Amino acid sequence: MKRHFSRAIGIDLGTANTLIYVDNRGIVLREPSVVAVDDETRVVLAVGEEARAMIGRTPQGIKATRPMRDGVIADFKYARLMLEKFIERVIGRRSFMKPDIAIGVPSGVTAVEKRAVRDAAYNAGAGQTFLPEEPMAAAIGAGLPVTEPTGSMIVDIGGGTTEVAVCSLSGIVVNESIRVAGDELNEAIMQYMKKVHSLAIGERTAEEIKFRLGSAYKTQDNDKYDVRGLNLINGLPRTVTISRGEVRESIAEPLIQIVEAIKRTLERTPPELAADIFNRGIVLAGGGALLSGLDELISNETEVPVFIAEDPLSCVAIGTGRMLSDPALRRVLEQAVCDV
Repeated sequence: MKRHFSRAIGIDLGTANTLIYVDNRGIVLREPSVVAVDDETRVVLAVGEEARAMIGRTPQGIKATRPMRDGVIADFKYARLMLEKFIERVIGRRSFMKPDIAIGVPSGVTAVEKRAVRDAAYNAGAGQTFLPEEPMAAAIGAGLPVTEPTGSMIVDIGGGTTEVAVCSLSGIVVNESIRVAGDELNEAIMQYMKKVHSLAIGERTAEEIKFRLGSAYKTQDNDKYDVRGLNLINGLPRTVTISRGEVRESIAEPLIQIVEAIKRTLERTPPELAADIFNRGIVLAGGGALLSGLDELISNETEVPVFIAEDPLSCVAIGTGRMLSDPALRRVLEQAVCDV
């Protein structure tokens, strides 16, 4: 029996992870946005989880790289090859069948950045390509009533960008996009370890610290974690024990920037929609939504209830896919046809 093929594919081409949603099948791919390349031949050796395992561990001549930075394509060639490999995994080698693809993009991207995404999708085998804004896709994926005459506020904290938007009647009323998100939290932890403990650690270690001890709001438990890195004083390996309180201190600055972006968006929201948001609350999506205590921090700072989406990591991918497959949402998507 042949596998059902759908021409509707939604993609969250994220800085940290790429997710693909296929109509009637749900999320069918969830892989890190990483490519491993042979420097000499420029051949792609691995993509996704396999390539991520190589970061910081590759021999000379092989480079593991992330072609996405701050939510947009930083290296077009490798982004295209990565996208091609991912789409091939989902639909196989079917050159005669070109699926319609919707790829969420940050609301602050330029026309040049949009063209890079569109070209990458086209070269990877896409038919018609749509580029809906990520906050609208995230709101739809989170189940918010974006087509109704009521205000819905979404905060999508990804790897490269934080998208804040108020949606109503199938459109974005006010929004703000800042390039402060998960990557900046990792960087803040790396800088803290250098400054306070004279310890050099890699991005993967910083991310592990964030997952284990990261919190945005003070908690009673103060867990500890042994961190291994390179002593900046003598260049030798060293182990340092850090606490949850230290990690919270290290990421405070980027979190303040995210909270301030939310406040600015609320200040620009029309009164009627603001009243809806105060009643219905703010919804968090993206990997950053999983940071312990972040919902509590935002709620205390804005005095608005804050909720975490049911599946925050998948919201953008689910939303882009539903935009293609749901006739009621198709009108929202038509406005995002990439014609640059």
